[in-house]
Amino acid sequence: MKTTQYLTNIVQELSQTAELISDSETEKLVNQILASEKVFVAGAGRSGFMAKSLVMRMMHMGLEAYAVGETVTANLEKDDLLIIGSGSGETKTLGAIAEKAKSLGGIVAAVTISPQSTIGELADITIELPGVTKDQSEGDYKTIQPMGSLFEQTSLLFYDALILRCMEKKGLDSHKMYGKHANLE
Repeated sequence: MKTTQYLTNIVQELSQTAELISDSETEKLVNQILASEKVFVAGAGRSGFMAKSLVMRMMHMGLEAYAVGETVTANLEKDDLLIIGSGSGETKTLGAIAEKAKSLGGIVAAVTISPQSTIGELADITIELPGVTKDQSEGDYKTIQPMGSLFEQTSLLFYDALILRCMEKKGLDSHKMYGKHANLE
């Protein structure tokens, strides 16, 4: 099969994921992002890269947002929001971070394939994304892609859609956000 045919197949898989995501849970997350003093995100591996893209866009919107584990990350305080992206919801380090956030009075949101997972059960808000875990042992979705690729791609697109909804609610557009884009390059 040609590379472009694989791309077509991937895009078809992604086009089927949106209708499987809960609008009501998503709206809860949007409202919590906008109501929180600070927003933190965490993820491991490729899911972590997708989460960092969310932090970047929140910063462009003027929100106080941080990636957990970076040297410039602020401290999480009561009622701050932590968003964890984890396909399996069982990544030990992320579970420990969720527990710590809860102990500090933080609000935890899980973006996961497995809402019944350890992290999913700890979360106050759970967004279930379609896909399969990296070992492809969990998830009802079928994919031609290896490991957790479909979850990771869906999470990136979901985060971008989340930003668009936040922008709409805040009355922002791309031009207004560009003013917060890095200009030291």
